Amino acid sequence: IPFALLVFAILESCISFASQEVMANAADDVARKLRTGQIKAAEINKGKLQQLICDQLAIMVTKNCPGLEVDLRSYGTFAEAAKARFTITNGEIVLTRNGVKDPKQFAVEPGGAGSKNMLRVFYKWPVMTDFMAKSMANLNGGATLHFASVTWQNEPFDE
Repeated sequence: IPFALLVFAILESCISFASQEVMANAADDVARKLRTGQIKAAEINKGKLQQLICDQLAIMVTKNCPGLEVDLRSYGTFAEAAKARFTITNGEIVLTRNGVKDPKQFAVEPGGAGSKNMLRVFYKWPVMTDFMAKSMANLNGGATLHFASVTWQNEPFDE
C-alpha cells in the first residue's frame, strides 16, 4: 500500500506540473500575438481570449476548459501593473489592487500600440486522487490553482 500511494502521489504531481507548463506556454503564445498586433485590442473579448488559451490546453483538460479564468488589463506603468495581485479567500480566487478587492474581477481590457499590458490565466485544476486532495487542494471543490502571468509592452503596430 505505501508503494501504491507513493506512485499515485508522483503521477498526480507530474501531471499537475505538466499541465501548469502547458498553460504557461499558452499564456506566452497569446501574449506574443497581442504584443505584436497579430490580435488587436478591438478584436478580443473574454470569450475569444478564453478560447485561444483553451485550444492550447486541450491536450491536458476537459472540453471547454471548465475552471478557466482570464484577466487581461492595460496599465499606465509597469509599477502600476505590479500592484495587481490575487488572493485565495474562502477557496475562491479574488483579484486585488493595492490590497483592495478589484471591482472588475476577471476583465479583458487590452491596450493598443505601445501600451503596457498584463495577462493572467487561472485554472482550477481538479485533484484526481482523493488522498492527495487533502494536501494539494487550495480551492473549493478539491481543486488546486494553476496560474500563469505575462507582462509586456506592445510594439508600435498599426491599429
